[in-house]
Amino acid sequence: MAIARILIVVALVPFLAGCSKRAQEAEAAGQIELLYWPAPNPQEVKLADTLVRRWNQLHPDIHVRMQPIPVSQSTEEVLLASIAGGTTPDVCSNIQPGALYDYIRAKGLVPLSRFPEFDTLARARGDSALLESFRSGDGQFYQIPWKSNPVMMFYNKRLLHEGGVPDVPRTFSEYLAAGKKVTRDLNGDGQTDVWMGERDIRPIWWQRLFDFFPFYIAASGGRTLFTRGDFTPDRRAATEVFAFFHACYEERIYPRTFFQGGDPFLLEKKATHFSGPWEVASIRKFAPALEFGVAPLPVPDGTTGPVYTHGDFKNISIFSTTRYPEAAWKFVEYLLRPENDLLLLEICDQIPVRNDLLTNPLFADYFGRNPIMVEFARQAPRGRGIDAAPDLKEFFDTLSQVYEMCAVYGTIDPDEAVRQMIKRTTMIVEWNR
Repeated sequence: MAIARILIVVALVPFLAGCSKRAQEAEAAGQIELLYWPAPNPQEVKLADTLVRRWNQLHPDIHVRMQPIPVSQSTEEVLLASIAGGTTPDVCSNIQPGALYDYIRAKGLVPLSRFPEFDTLARARGDSALLESFRSGDGQFYQIPWKSNPVMMFYNKRLLHEGGVPDVPRTFSEYLAAGKKVTRDLNGDGQTDVWMGERDIRPIWWQRLFDFFPFYIAASGGRTLFTRGDFTPDRRAATEVFAFFHACYEERIYPRTFFQGGDPFLLEKKATHFSGPWEVASIRKFAPALEFGVAPLPVPDGTTGPVYTHGDFKNISIFSTTRYPEAAWKFVEYLLRPENDLLLLEICDQIPVRNDLLTNPLFADYFGRNPIMVEFARQAPRGRGIDAAPDLKEFFDTLSQVYEMCAVYGTIDPDEAVRQMIKRTTMIVEWNR
């Protein structure tokens, strides 16, 4: 891990040398220069380019230069390497809440709660429960909510109808019953042609952000897995989720493999898919004739109340290397203006975190033209982030191994899976204290 970070820093040196030269030239001309890193995907680069051009026209004294986060294995690795090398940008809008622990421990971030306007701006973004989930252990806020991509269940309307499933399954038992009808051999060759669902069975840590983790949040009524760095899972909810996915494989409504040669949901080879709003753009582009809907994740039988999920938040932070924290904060305030949240919707089809998303007339035309996105906007306030705890990737690696043993292959039962998850994770936490 340390070698990887060193290599990233070395790779960034020529680029950052150019940044420093341009910053010196700007200062010589009496102008502040800020460096802004957005996510590197094409939609967000387009959004960032639009926002920065408008900012620079309005603020000739504070020039912002946009550079997408350098591509590597993950944004978190790039940012940690940059913190170690003292080469971070002034502002970044691709902050994964779960990585905050490591960033803060490395003294890489500016506490945003130091700015007088923070409280008012933050409360316009989310309710008190959501905001408290972003408060760090020292009581400070080093991030402010920006966007959410709540994980929901996409479903193929035609496949459910042809399988004799009149209603979208809302509970585990309804989902499993629907799976037995939908999963079938269409041409009599002995091979299953349509599955109820499918997940990538390889034990890759981030895959659990689209099966176990969001389903656990839904089953637990909105709980996450850590409390201020301590591993405090809801055992009942975790057991039920392991049991549910085990049943999906044991009852053969999920394949014990992963598809080659294309997305099985887009190819209409599976009836359900768990993903976020970015999936809508892919469907429009690659499968425009596909008839689909989105719904909250299935929950254990008997569950009442609202359904929660993994919010897949990306927030905004200011890095401690900035020479101009006040100017950087002004730029953050600009990024969070309502009209710029509308651009986030229009350009990226991603959900801004804000309280008035479905009541503010500013957004009404967009949602009128994109009714499927209304479902994600309704779900967004019930999203939960990844806990800021040490070595979360190591925890999710362990979780993936336990998930594979229990859910996919059934070599351990759900109770044992929970015991192993707790034992292994407690060891990881204690080791890293």
